[in-house]
Amino acid sequence: MRICCIGAGYVGGPTMAVIALKCPDIEVAVVDISVPRIAAWNSDQLPIYEPGLDDVVKQCRGKNLFFSTDVEKHVREADIVFVSVNTPTKTRGLGAGKAADLTYWESAARMIAEVSKSDKIVVEKSTVPVKTAEAIEKILTHNSKGIKFQILSNPEFLAEGTAIQDLFNPDRVLIGGRETPEGNKAIQALKAVYAHWVPEERILTANLWSAELSKLAANAFLAQRISSVNAMSALCEATGADVTQVSYAVGKDTRIGPKFLNASVGFGGSCFQKDILNLVYICECNGLPEVAEYWKQVIKINDYQKNRFVNRVVASMFNTVSNKKIAILGFAFKKDTGDTRETPAIDVCKGLLGDKARLSIYDPQVTEDQVQRDLSMKKFDWDHPLHLQPMSPTTVKQVSCVWDAYEATKDAHGICILTEWDEFKQLDFKRIYDNMQKPAFVFDGRNIVNMEQLREIGFIVYSIGKPLDAWLKDMPAVA
Repeated sequence: MRICCIGAGYVGGPTMAVIALKCPDIEVAVVDISVPRIAAWNSDQLPIYEPGLDDVVKQCRGKNLFFSTDVEKHVREADIVFVSVNTPTKTRGLGAGKAADLTYWESAARMIAEVSKSDKIVVEKSTVPVKTAEAIEKILTHNSKGIKFQILSNPEFLAEGTAIQDLFNPDRVLIGGRETPEGNKAIQALKAVYAHWVPEERILTANLWSAELSKLAANAFLAQRISSVNAMSALCEATGADVTQVSYAVGKDTRIGPKFLNASVGFGGSCFQKDILNLVYICECNGLPEVAEYWKQVIKINDYQKNRFVNRVVASMFNTVSNKKIAILGFAFKKDTGDTRETPAIDVCKGLLGDKARLSIYDPQVTEDQVQRDLSMKKFDWDHPLHLQPMSPTTVKQVSCVWDAYEATKDAHGICILTEWDEFKQLDFKRIYDNMQKPAFVFDGRNIVNMEQLREIGFIVYSIGKPLDAWLKDMPAVA
């Protein structure tokens, strides 16, 4: 059997690498029109950072795992074609700001129909709005030249930073297809691939619409938990409660559980906001404005949390950060990934830059080019393929990137911790304090520092949802 995946990004690359590792009898090709991206997959410096990915790729590459820009050849030869292309949020036209833009999906479907000489199973792998499969099916059947296509939805449920472990040992694999004999046969063919390593009871099957909606629903539920605890964090600060203690007590209820209950500066990543906006749009289109409004609130609380954090920083530092050096520790949206898509750090940095702060940024996995790109790009532009993004983004002059936390914090007035990298917990804060302007502030957006120890050193510390320092008590949380 031959498998081809169109799209060599965060989903396609790791997923296909693990399939190749677990199914040595299957030839797997990952194709993409981006020459630099494919070159990186074929090099020692992979285009994405994910713990364990290097080892998997090196074990299979050149044996039964291939990365290529010859898209048409590999699609033509494949029995199963996974499509893992960008589905950005529309920025203009019908549904702007909410609906998904299916331009890349549609062109992929037309190309598959064009080059195919044999029957194929086409698998939706990227997050797509409900009913995409139906649209793709129409394109393929109207351009099929007598070739039969079966469309399956196989949404990914990976968490960045643990994607390889998630692929090795998934909670569930969901496969949606048509409830017809041909549809069932296609479902069984894909199921047989995953059955090489996933126990059968964890491979769930559903109809197409249920599979597509399950992905949006899962992400909306997870984001909702984060927004819920973040809403509580604001109340904790106002009342002197400790959000860590509150979330621990809540998480002990077995009906709720402890995951996704850590208060923070906000959620990020490529899926949560986009999928909820998509859900909102589908609800509106189906005449369900109350349901749409409910999910919209999850994003509003996330935006509120980021604004609240920026306002805390500015209010604490005598109501201005103009020309003050602020050290930003962490730019990726979470630890163990270099991914910056929708990272809260973008909004926090833009908020501080709006008050004319000078930023010194350190993240162990994010390059200066990426930081500058993110800070100068328009909203939603990040989700278009790299070659369609601005080539040389305008440099934000008040921003410098350094490769060491001590360099970032030297002579700084304040520190914002925006990613929970383990190394930030081990920093020598006495050394940092001695080299900072006084009073020295720490704004912990991830609740990873020991507040009492830092206060003993001399810092004024703000941790989200924790009892406020006397210094901060009279400062307004929201400007």
